[in-house]
Amino acid sequence: MAARSNRDGMTAQRWIAERYAAQARFVADLAQPLIGLLKPLPGQLILDLGCGDGALTESVIAAGARVVGTDLSFDQVAATRARGVPAVVADGCALCFAPVFDAVLTNAALHWILRPDAAVDGMWRALKPGGRVVGEMGGAGNVAVIAGVLMAALERRGIESQSVYPWYFPTPGAYRARLEARGFAVDYIELIPRPTDLPGDIAGWFETFGESFLFAVPVAERADFIAETVAALRPILFEPHGRWIADYVRLRFTAHKPETDRD
Repeated sequence: MAARSNRDGMTAQRWIAERYAAQARFVADLAQPLIGLLKPLPGQLILDLGCGDGALTESVIAAGARVVGTDLSFDQVAATRARGVPAVVADGCALCFAPVFDAVLTNAALHWILRPDAAVDGMWRALKPGGRVVGEMGGAGNVAVIAGVLMAALERRGIESQSVYPWYFPTPGAYRARLEARGFAVDYIELIPRPTDLPGDIAGWFETFGESFLFAVPVAERADFIAETVAALRPILFEPHGRWIADYVRLRFTAHKPETDRD
């Protein structure tokens, strides 16, 4: 997804393909079980919602399926196309595809969409009757420790933190209800605690995933803000073996559009 603005209009998050590849390759690597749930077949047409740089999308193509990747980030779409994967820039809140897809795959994208019903509606419209959706997103409790420290540091500076909080992390019950309200039959949904090794210092995680918090702080104060939050998190998330561990919790689900849909 591309840079977007928070409620106060400040720049909130940028998706830079080179940085993402260096700091966030684990996002695609740890999502490989989704391919087993998706079971892509040769000739099927699959929509990858929030394809990022296309690393996971390549696994679907390797199974013989045809894929169209979508992402709000021009830079990520360019990186996906560089892999030879068809991809277009699209807003997950305003998908306008006709019902031509056999399946939707989505990984680590839906929790960035603060209008979740719009995303569910777009996936529904894109699927053929009988089509399926396989997804993983941040779930309730995801990065709660990290976010709590960042928000507390903002509040100490007199900055209202809720206005820059960028995520939607639902419970299984809440997300099931959204899917079912649109007409999906939910086949499986589970909250999965997944403490995750980071490839470097947690400051790199802030820059890759937490820019909405950083951009809320004046530039002259930003280095001190990062140092303060890193120091606060070190006793909690830095392991003796020398790795930072992010407190990830994922919500994984599969659902399908009934053969006779109500549209």
